[in-house]
Amino acid sequence: MATSIRTTVLALMLGGALCAQAGANNRYGGVNLSGAEFGEALPGEPSVDYTWPTNAEIDYFRSRGMNIVRIQFLWERLQPAMYGDFEADYLAPLDGLVAHATAAGVRVILNPQNFARYYGDVIGSAAVPNDAFADFWSRLADRYAGNDRVVFGLMNEPNSMPTEQWVDAANAAIAAIRATGATQLILVPGNAWTGAWSWNDEWYGTPNGTAMLSIVDDGPHAFEVHQYFDADRGGEQPTCEAGTGEAQLLAMTAWLRANGVRGFLAETAGGNSAACRSAIESALSHLRTYADVWLGWAWWAAGPDWQDYPFSLEPTGNLTVDAPQMSWLLPYMPPLFADGFEGG
Repeated sequence: MATSIRTTVLALMLGGALCAQAGANNRYGGVNLSGAEFGEALPGEPSVDYTWPTNAEIDYFRSRGMNIVRIQFLWERLQPAMYGDFEADYLAPLDGLVAHATAAGVRVILNPQNFARYYGDVIGSAAVPNDAFADFWSRLADRYAGNDRVVFGLMNEPNSMPTEQWVDAANAAIAAIRATGATQLILVPGNAWTGAWSWNDEWYGTPNGTAMLSIVDDGPHAFEVHQYFDADRGGEQPTCEAGTGEAQLLAMTAWLRANGVRGFLAETAGGNSAACRSAIESALSHLRTYADVWLGWAWWAAGPDWQDYPFSLEPTGNLTVDAPQMSWLLPYMPPLFADGFEGG
């Protein structure tokens, strides 16, 4: 980001009605627990095509101070037919993880890892109408409406669609969730893989910074973004560019402040290098400084099949040896396993 742009954005943040508070910390810090979305086979076989994370992993991350986990799954595996019942054998492990985590005070983000697709068709198209997406979320929200430690993450990384089309789908899902009586936090991602760095860009169509102002929800919600620090910000390379970190979050913070809304960094990571450590520490320090608008963060990723992944936070030695990046995160853990959520 050019110096003049950085100066302008910082001025907007510092001059806003909301002020950063000394000693503040984010409400949530945690990890993505991945594996149940693995494999191309549908429905696929457990322990062959995909693997659920375990209660022991939840316990490990809780012991390190994390108070939120984002659990990935596939819409098609949970609801094999639009408007149909949930698949009991796939639902049971998800129920078990939610029950175990939330009983231990850990919040669970339910995250369909579908990129705004269902069997390859885009949500909001004739093949997958918005009311099918709303039906899915109505069923899921109704199941977990009584557990206030469950967070509804609408969708992982919508992309390659008009931003307005995604907003319409998100609003349909939000309305369906609230119609069940569920009052929990909803995380609303943007288009274009919901990058924080591109929130106000136009290369993918109407910027998220414009279209997402049309999200309608009277309950608690926050805007979900992802941010990596490799050359194309895609998170596919273990390297990080020098000088990244806070710089990729400044414009997003300014947007949150200007519109009186909150954000959650649901994916961030870096390989085990000095450059990535600098980027991650810079980013998490920024989130903590502006905890009035940033709810927190979750690392990508961990899970039973992630040991060799360069971003993996999965411990080794039978869950006794921390991944190198864990030491970067420990100073930024949330202070409490607090119940309740303040505001939308």
